[in-house]
Amino acid sequence: MLRDALPGVIRTLQAEEESILPKLRRSVDSNEKSNKEVARLKKERNELRDKARPKLARLKQLRVSIDESGGMITLEPKWAKERLEEKITEIENKIETQALDHKAEGSLIAARSQLLKENEMWLQSRKESNPAVVEYIATRKEMSSLFKKADKKHAAMVELSEKGRPNYSKRITLEQEHKEIRKQLDRAMELEMQSDASVKYWEEVVKNGFKKGAGHDLLQNSRRVGEGGIASFATKAKKRKPPKKNPKGAKGGEEE
Repeated sequence: MLRDALPGVIRTLQAEEESILPKLRRSVDSNEKSNKEVARLKKERNELRDKARPKLARLKQLRVSIDESGGMITLEPKWAKERLEEKITEIENKIETQALDHKAEGSLIAARSQLLKENEMWLQSRKESNPAVVEYIATRKEMSSLFKKADKKHAAMVELSEKGRPNYSKRITLEQEHKEIRKQLDRAMELEMQSDASVKYWEEVVKNGFKKGAGHDLLQNSRRVGEGGIASFATKAKKRKPPKKNPKGAKGGEEE
């Protein structure tokens, strides 16, 4: 009988649940850890982007201002860099190739220092006379750095998210399996607690179906009601109901 098999069924389902729960916990922990890391990277990426966007807006404003004042200039043009490099190279060659006394070598070193100083002063003068250009260059550099950092965070986030997909799928599968095991276990334990009559009822349903099994009476009642009749339990109740007494024959009735 089904009741005799229930203890074994319950033990089997309990063993299956005990086996799957550790796997499910590990999968959930791993998935949640990955999700937290993805969320952290996403937050940092968004913060970097939020810092970079105002700088982009400022660059557009500066560009308009610079264009209106004569256009963008190069603070240190190529020709200036090349001239400075040529002069320094010339001084270095003299120091390396000529037999100089300390005084002559000191003069060349001083000349090199003066050359670098003059170049810095020249650059500073150009910066002071073009503050919008200076701000534009600095802002563009900051914006570029922020966007590059944000892109690295985004790439790391996407990579981690892709790696976590198999574990997420495994988690869903384990959760579904555990849900089904738990459902069957609860049902088996419920059946075990039911009376022998209830177990017998379900055995008949499983064996013969509702039409010929334990549900036969229910099906007959359903058909009877559908055809305009009354259910068997209503018929039985009607038979048990005592007949009404005649009011005229009752004591204490009114006289005509």
